[in-house]
Amino acid sequence: MQSTKSIAKMTNYRWTIVALLFVATTINYLDRQVLSLTWDEFIMPEFHWNENHYGTITSIFSIVYAISMLFAGSFVDWMGTKKGFLWAIGVWSVGACMHALCGVVTESWVGLHSAAELAQAVGDVAVLISTVSMYAFIVARIILAIGEAGNFPAAIKVTAEYFPKKDRAYATSIFNAGASVGALIAPLSIPFLAKAYGWEMSFIVIGALGFIWMGFWVFLYKKPEQNKHLNSAELNYILSDRESKDELEMQASAVQEKKVSFIDCFKYKQTWAFAFGKFMTDGVWWFFLFWTPSYLNTQFGIKTSAGLGVALIFTLYALATLSIYGGKLPSIIIRKTGLNPYAARMKAMFIFAFIPLLVLLAQPLGTFSPWFPIILIGFGCAAHQSWSANIFTTVGDMFPKHAIATVIGIGGMAGGVGSMILQKSAGALFVYAGETKMTFLGFEGKPAGYFMVFCFCAVAYLIGWTVMKSLVPKYKPITDL
Repeated sequence: MQSTKSIAKMTNYRWTIVALLFVATTINYLDRQVLSLTWDEFIMPEFHWNENHYGTITSIFSIVYAISMLFAGSFVDWMGTKKGFLWAIGVWSVGACMHALCGVVTESWVGLHSAAELAQAVGDVAVLISTVSMYAFIVARIILAIGEAGNFPAAIKVTAEYFPKKDRAYATSIFNAGASVGALIAPLSIPFLAKAYGWEMSFIVIGALGFIWMGFWVFLYKKPEQNKHLNSAELNYILSDRESKDELEMQASAVQEKKVSFIDCFKYKQTWAFAFGKFMTDGVWWFFLFWTPSYLNTQFGIKTSAGLGVALIFTLYALATLSIYGGKLPSIIIRKTGLNPYAARMKAMFIFAFIPLLVLLAQPLGTFSPWFPIILIGFGCAAHQSWSANIFTTVGDMFPKHAIATVIGIGGMAGGVGSMILQKSAGALFVYAGETKMTFLGFEGKPAGYFMVFCFCAVAYLIGWTVMKSLVPKYKPITDL
């Protein structure tokens, strides 16, 4: 009775920590989206960019982010949760704000004195401006990618500190929702900031949010055992399923004895299956996020700062949040069919792989209204997130715990390489299509280029699933690693 009473009166400070993680993830996603929502309308005319310049920038961001993810978790472990998170958000906030200086750097390098002079330049000077400004943005983007890679490893580590195992999945789903909220806030805020105060100010304002968050983190976060805002009842609840010190030392020793190298993992078809699935599909997600605002302007002349543009982008991201139901499908399949978890997940992923085929209709139906392609792309994005949630869990199905992080790192790298190739190829294709007036299935110029990329995006998941199923046709957990 007394135990129940003490639990009923315990503080709930752990949810304050989750709220901080939610806000950090929201800011993370906002900072990432500023460039995609401003480059086509505001930045491109000033720096004489074309899609090839933008494709280069986004491709480098993708690969640097993927490489950084390999080391972010180790960095947070080394620095400690508090300092590690501060470093991560501090670095990415600096990178976000640095974008605003790219114009100043370009003006100084080419010897001009204003944005108007940059925009009016022609010939070799215009080529120099586009090249210098692209490299300036690449530097800022690299710093942003390095910092942003630390958000999820740090947030997951904090969740493990502040929640017993039974509550961690729920807490993680709450802070992870910040990605969806950030995506929804982005089109409602960033284009208006750029239109009212200049594109530079949109990077500064959104980037500064991270520094404000750091102030709250410094004063509100301490490890549970040291946090005066927790009473003993809440602390006991948080620590309720922690192992004893001796058990933890034994586990750490066992894991140390079983350290797995990347080369060891590549000996298994299961690693190649996961890596290929990520390679084929990660770039599709980033393509839709990075290029849809430009697509609306290219295809329909709709700017992101216009009311219709805001409504369209908001709708796309809102539809993408339907993916929260994607993780439930394997459980339903297991309950109704009795299949093992891997088989159930592969069956669910097979279903999700068909949904992006709707994107094949985006261009044909776009001749009637821009709402059709946005809705179809939105369903494709929701399918991707559902696919992504399930492909990650296939690693846990097949690999022992001490190898999971390594295999996920390999898959993340493969996804980054795939994304880099798709972003760079798309940019080059759009420039070529525009210059040559290329035709494809009744569309001409850049719309034809978009149609070609949409065709790839539509079938990428089925290709990925087919190869994964060929490599690992049946559930086969690895026991000798």
